[in-house]
Amino acid sequence: MMEAFASAFGLMLAGDAELLGIVGLSLRVSLSAVFFASLLALPVGAAVALFRFPGRGAVVVLLNALMGLPPVVAGLIVYLLLSRVGPLGELGLLFTPSAMVIVQSLLIFPIVAALTRQIVSDLWEEYRDQLISLGAGRLRAIPTLLWDGRYRLITALLAGFGRAVAEVGAVLIVGGNIAGVTRVMTTAIALETNKGNLSLALALGTILMTLTLLVNGLAYGLGEFSRRRYGG
Repeated sequence: MMEAFASAFGLMLAGDAELLGIVGLSLRVSLSAVFFASLLALPVGAAVALFRFPGRGAVVVLLNALMGLPPVVAGLIVYLLLSRVGPLGELGLLFTPSAMVIVQSLLIFPIVAALTRQIVSDLWEEYRDQLISLGAGRLRAIPTLLWDGRYRLITALLAGFGRAVAEVGAVLIVGGNIAGVTRVMTTAIALETNKGNLSLALALGTILMTLTLLVNGLAYGLGEFSRRRYGG
């Protein structure tokens, strides 16, 4: 075991090409998923917070429920959509990084949307009278509230990134764990452990745990900063 740990740190210190490739792909896929998911989740979450419409309660419940969407279910849905017999099969995206971005975006969207709804709802209650007195209706208030809550919203994005980068089941289903193409940290750890290549598995596991700690530390720090600055 000590030899495996020593080999793992040797790989990290030497900048092993396979290790760096896997880590780089993991970061590209997860950061892309956060970006695309947030483009839709931020305005949707804000709109649900500010507007009253039939079925709004059901939408809130659905967003909250989908925060716990099982990754393998998300993977199955995207697989069926992108398979050759699926409606998007002609795009040829299955077993590519693009398919992994899509499935991670599906997992991230409800997390960011639900947290955005809560953040914007709290800000609207706090600043509603002031915004209305300035002539800003609910629609015009969305950019202002999103900007005012930017630090808290970043923690929502970090939560989405944390879920994405640690995901294994969904990306395995739609990505296939192809070496040099769709192999990311989580799927590589599972494969290398089964193969008995503990040095690479431990190196990847160490990097993944470090990223997780950094993301959670940053989220905590931003939350504390927001509370000190805005008192909430």
